Amino acid sequence: MKPRSLTLPGPLTRMATVIGVACALTACSTLPPYSKPEVAVPDHYANAPQASAGWSVAAPADAKPRGPWWTLFDDPGLNRLEARIDVSNQSVKKAVAQLQAARAMVDYQRAGYAPTVTAGIAQSRTRLSQNVLGHSLAGQTVPDYSVGVAASWEPDLFGRVKDAAVNARDTAQASEADLQSVRLSMASDLATDYFDLRSLDIQKKLLDDTVAAYAASLEIVQQEFAAGGIDASAVAEAKTQLESTRTQDTDLDVERAKLQHAIATLIGVPASSFTLPPDATTTTAAALPQIPAGVPSQLLERRPDIAAAERRVAAANAQIGEAHAAFYPDLTLSATAGLESTFFGPWLTAPSLFWSIGSQLAGTLFDGGRRDATLKGATAQYDATVADYRQTVLVAFQQVEDELSALQTLASEADTQQRATAAAQQALQLTMNRYQAGAVSYLDVVTSQTTALANERTSDQIEARRIDASVALLKALGGGWEGLASHAASGQARASAS
Repeated sequence: MKPRSLTLPGPLTRMATVIGVACALTACSTLPPYSKPEVAVPDHYANAPQASAGWSVAAPADAKPRGPWWTLFDDPGLNRLEARIDVSNQSVKKAVAQLQAARAMVDYQRAGYAPTVTAGIAQSRTRLSQNVLGHSLAGQTVPDYSVGVAASWEPDLFGRVKDAAVNARDTAQASEADLQSVRLSMASDLATDYFDLRSLDIQKKLLDDTVAAYAASLEIVQQEFAAGGIDASAVAEAKTQLESTRTQDTDLDVERAKLQHAIATLIGVPASSFTLPPDATTTTAAALPQIPAGVPSQLLERRPDIAAAERRVAAANAQIGEAHAAFYPDLTLSATAGLESTFFGPWLTAPSLFWSIGSQLAGTLFDGGRRDATLKGATAQYDATVADYRQTVLVAFQQVEDELSALQTLASEADTQQRATAAAQQALQLTMNRYQAGAVSYLDVVTSQTTALANERTSDQIEARRIDASVALLKALGGGWEGLASHAASGQARASAS
């Protein structure tokens, strides 16, 4: 006896054929081939100093954390504040939420590969009009009990779902890089505000000491005036100098309060509940780290904003694929099965079974040019994202060059200003000696003291600008590099030892 071959019913055979053809067509895609846009990259930075021995620049992957680059400054107070950025900063929290939303959209688009299955149960009673002629159920009330399952699936024939999933994936990667950009920006803003505040603490101490010295000088001048040794003009000059310096001293409090409030906002606490005690012991010049800039091509991998811009170019490329896919028809496969009966008793028996299976291929023949306009719009959007990417790269190179140039210039300024400050102190001492010898008036002393104070303040301000430029350079370079962890560890060890 020959074995019988298994033969599928006609409808199932046709459906299996349709599914097979659909699976074969899903290999088709309208997604254009993608390549990263070309940008002009210089061979080296014009103002880059020779890198320090033992340092090498890394090329971290897109959206990876930049590392605790602020530990390069060996400031425990800054380290404690920076640790609160990820925990409490609201801009970082918003970026995290946006990243989560972008990742959810990836899951949503990938769900398009799977079929949709629904199930339901229903009960109804229907009465037909008795005046309906020719109807067998006229004037009767008919109950109906049903339960069923329905499934539908749209095979991704021309890559519409794939293109949407690629778009969502690239957008999520851009959001991930955006998160790192926000973290880097918030951390650098905090470091800048912190060092500016400490610079004001140093200037505040200088002015406090100067006010005390001027007050003592005023007492001496008043005693000399009472003894008839000098005229009233010297007393007036001393009072003017003292009160003017007190005004400068008080004005620093306004600037310091603003910086303290800005730091509070960055770490996510109300300004009224946060205080940062004054500390004039930090020497900004000693805190300046040696920062190797590396080669410009590495900046394309280090900067998270560049990574985000490039991912958005890839997402725009996928949108072009989606627009192309709209010109092709959609295939829908559907199946329904369930139980239905007029009477409740035999509802769950085999004769109550019903089912259907089918397919539909449908496409748009005319839409007034809507799809063509969508494709043109997607292409224009791609061109715009390419321009944004190239502009982001250009701005990144500019920022690095700006800060390298600033550091180089400020280092030269610091040297000349130190010599000017030393000369002003020497001139003040000589003027004081001549005043005590009766060779000059007290106005000459006031002039020399004012010059010496102005030079000291200028020197402190230059050092503050140098450390701000160092923070800005680290931000422009995209954050930490190889060797940062060991450098930070040695810095922490030195801090604990001291």
